[in-house]
Amino acid sequence: MTDTPKHSVSVAGIVVDGRGRVLVVQRRDNGHWEPPGGVLELGETFEEGVRREVVEETGIRVEVERLTGAYKNLSRGVVALVFRCHPVAGLPTETDESQRVRWFTLAEVREHMTPAYAIRAEDAFADGVATRAHDGVQLVRT
Repeated sequence: MTDTPKHSVSVAGIVVDGRGRVLVVQRRDNGHWEPPGGVLELGETFEEGVRREVVEETGIRVEVERLTGAYKNLSRGVVALVFRCHPVAGLPTETDESQRVRWFTLAEVREHMTPAYAIRAEDAFADGVATRAHDGVQLVRT
């Protein structure tokens, strides 16, 4: 099947501290606030990818707790698996990919992130695993 669509798999960490705040990054490439994450590399597990991406973008080492959602960007063909995590070491540090790293309350997440990314943090505070689709900014009702 040569016409099978190609997808990219990404992972992201919703890192929640002891005060219930979420670790977020402001990306250098587009200035958007998002949870830390990126493309899963060949040969690494989902959890390894989450730990790598979070430390690369924030300087914080995490323990992965559980899968909280699967999200598809319909316009780009990106499937993101999002995991709730908690910090175990390190301090928030700007990196080559992140111009700012901050702890946000859920209210601040909703204020600063697009709906397609804010919902990932909200879902990490709920029970179960969410599945959602979006166009890169807005959620798509299914």
